[in-house]
Amino acid sequence: MSEVNKSPAFWRSFPIFEEFDKETIAEIAAIATYRKWSPGTVIFQRGDEGNYMIAIFSGRVKLSLITPQGKELAIRHMEPGTILGEMAILDGEPRSADATAVTATEGYVLAKRDLLPIITERPETAETVIRFLCARIRETTERLETMALYDLDSRVARFFLATLKQIHGMELPDRANLQMELSQTEIAAIVGCSRPKMNRAIVSLEEAGAISRKDGIISCHVDRLIRVAEPDEA
Repeated sequence: MSEVNKSPAFWRSFPIFEEFDKETIAEIAAIATYRKWSPGTVIFQRGDEGNYMIAIFSGRVKLSLITPQGKELAIRHMEPGTILGEMAILDGEPRSADATAVTATEGYVLAKRDLLPIITERPETAETVIRFLCARIRETTERLETMALYDLDSRVARFFLATLKQIHGMELPDRANLQMELSQTEIAAIVGCSRPKMNRAIVSLEEAGAISRKDGIISCHVDRLIRVAEPDEA
């Protein structure tokens, strides 16, 4: 795939840049360097210097941690329209996780030395970045709450709802379809369970009428998913 057009609309498709003015967007586009990574490529590792961030426009990147026992903990999967590596740029600390291309991936690299002056010299741009980071922190807090406080069926239902919100926004339709690129093993790693338990949770959601599966498509009944996701509020 060839390098995409770095138009203002393209850059504003990334939430961190969506409120940037035209001049700032032009500067972002000017410092960006096109890159592509083959499946299985380790883009960076935990402890590496954080001297760039990446805006992904195709493919998928897995963020993960390796325990001292050698077990991998998947933190999240980054898909087109997302960025990764921004925390290390802004706080000056080393990378906090490993990043690995799951599929053939393309994106733009934004070097810290070029990006930081753009952010720090414009108060309105800095405010936009702060709001973006706060949203990320809220999302992480919600994920930790899900892992700690909810049973597995609820965690899987919340995962599907979160994925639907990434596509449709906060106002979800009554019914919506998902074509998941993640395998059950990958979803299991995200919600914190084994693949057999993940499969049982999927079957449980089907029996509750919250989802149905056909030809790789997951049809979601949103109200029923919400009832499973928030059992105390049902």
